[in-house]
Amino acid sequence: MAKVLATLRNHWKKSTFGACLLGWSGHWLYGKHCDNLLRRAACQEAQAFGDQLIPATMPLKKATVFLNPAACKGKAGNLFEKNAAPILHLSGLDVTVVKTDYEGQAKKLLELMENTDLIIIAGGDGTVQELHANGNLLSSCVQAAFSKIPIGFIPLGKTCSLSHTLYPESTNQVQHITNATLAILKGETVPLDVLQIKGEKEQPVFAVSGLRWGSYRDAGVKVSKYWYLGPLKTKAAHFFSTFKEWPQKHQAALMYLGPTERPPEEPEEKRSRPPLYVRLYRRLRSYWSSPKEFPQEVAPEDWEELKLSTIELSIATRNRQLDLTRTEDFMDICIEAENVSKGQFVHRGSEKMRDPHKCPEGSQCIQASRCILQLPEGTEGSFGIDNEEYEAMPVEVKLLPRKLRFFCDPRMREQMLQAAVQ
Repeated sequence: MAKVLATLRNHWKKSTFGACLLGWSGHWLYGKHCDNLLRRAACQEAQAFGDQLIPATMPLKKATVFLNPAACKGKAGNLFEKNAAPILHLSGLDVTVVKTDYEGQAKKLLELMENTDLIIIAGGDGTVQELHANGNLLSSCVQAAFSKIPIGFIPLGKTCSLSHTLYPESTNQVQHITNATLAILKGETVPLDVLQIKGEKEQPVFAVSGLRWGSYRDAGVKVSKYWYLGPLKTKAAHFFSTFKEWPQKHQAALMYLGPTERPPEEPEEKRSRPPLYVRLYRRLRSYWSSPKEFPQEVAPEDWEELKLSTIELSIATRNRQLDLTRTEDFMDICIEAENVSKGQFVHRGSEKMRDPHKCPEGSQCIQASRCILQLPEGTEGSFGIDNEEYEAMPVEVKLLPRKLRFFCDPRMREQMLQAAVQ
């Protein structure tokens, strides 16, 4: 024992390094063991769904998974195969996995896809943007077919804004993924609003989170450029952004309409098809009957107009603060004050990396169902639409309330209902 202590004392540098390496290895192995226990527990829970008996005449539910292997710096495919795929296969679903190898492929696959009972998006915000925001699910050719299909979201990307609404917070990535996959099997859904953003192009863009335009967004996209600064990279990106012309102003004209009353959500009723002779009679009656014209008085729309000069403008849905019992439909427009000091800019920039659509104190907040954003001619820069970059241009933003239904964790739905009652 004395020889061992003497050796450790004489070679204290190597001893310290060996102790640190041994401690890190033990911690890493323990973490892997805990992850395996989480996967086993999730698979056992999924097995209970797969063991349920169904009538012989009832077909298996079909689930189409759109997997983006490039998400999370190319790790998404491995994360899906290890954590989500076993749960889906054990649940008794007829699973078809489609890998989106290039941008725009998801749209073509959706148009050619056969009937499916549920759609699962496995990726990050970029994958959601590809499948929803670019009009693929909501385009006129597939809107009726797909808007009623429930959608599951498995967070595998670097940024997953929807997961904050649909699933409980978790610092363990394996637990977060398995919880999201199990939530799809449990069947609880919540309706989410969608923003239709139409610019000079004919094809509109759709967003489930919102649109950002301003200095915080511009600085945020450059954070990865300062990776070598570690935890200081966010503050560095915003600090170096202040070296530009200061204060940074973004000027525009905004027209908007106020909130609209939310109609009650009625359960869908499947009506039996009437007999052939009834349908023929109705068609003949509608053909021979003279058309009746009723004068319709269209109430003028009460547009509000506003000239703005701001450091950042954001237009966001209420999906992040989802209220299942609210009586009005609206989106939040946040116009932030331009008189911000450089220190406040750096501090708020770090906060906005965690919550991009946070409206700080002193900002002008507007609730609207529709708005038109006019930019001065020659305006440069980019919009951030669901964390994806688009060229800044005059746009019309329209709220599509309760357009999509997403699977969510039953605990989150219960929290939403309790918060509404209180």
